[in-house]
Amino acid sequence: MPDYTLAELTQARQALQSTLNKCNAVSLDKLPKAQQTLLTRRVQALEIALHLMDREISQQNSASQNEQSSG
Repeated sequence: MPDYTLAELTQARQALQSTLNKCNAVSLDKLPKAQQTLLTRRVQALEIALHLMDREISQQNSASQNEQSSG
């Protein structure tokens, strides 16, 4: 996996969160069944991506704090 800076991860996370919020604002009952399924899968994928990004951001923050305390 490529290395990303904390700033890059934070910006990407904000963009994904915005997209997730927009997806959640869509009323599922107004969509055809196939579109409901697609939107539900996209929401789940975004939630997983956000969780993984949060984990990576947390690890980078911890590593940064460790470097500062030992440096």
